Amino acid sequence: MKKEKFSLKKRARSFGYAFNGIATLLRDEHNSRIHLFAMACVIVLGLLLGISPTEWCIVALCCGGVLMAEAMNSAVEAIADLVSPDFHPLIKKAKDVGAAGVLMMAIAAAAAGLIIFLPKIIALFS
Repeated sequence: MKKEKFSLKKRARSFGYAFNGIATLLRDEHNSRIHLFAMACVIVLGLLLGISPTEWCIVALCCGGVLMAEAMNSAVEAIADLVSPDFHPLIKKAKDVGAAGVLMMAIAAAAAGLIIFLPKIIALFS
């Protein structure tokens, strides 16, 4: 296989496709907007409670992970709908497993959020 020559123009185009994907995700997928709202709340809470740089890193990774899982699930669903617009048990399985991935990441992010924020909130009221 011939090695492709580096092209700054192609790299820039790739970023354009990625940003288009983000816009499509936020425009077309209702759950992504719910996740985005939750992330905004977490960021405000983090600012108000003064979380540490390490905690910000964990929050950022969790937020990015939830959005990434939502994007991958949306991609699976779009391909599945194209391949099989009618009901098929394997398409249902693919969609259900994709949705499970989002749920698992969201649960992990919520657990990390509780570990980070709950002691700080409890300290405010004690």
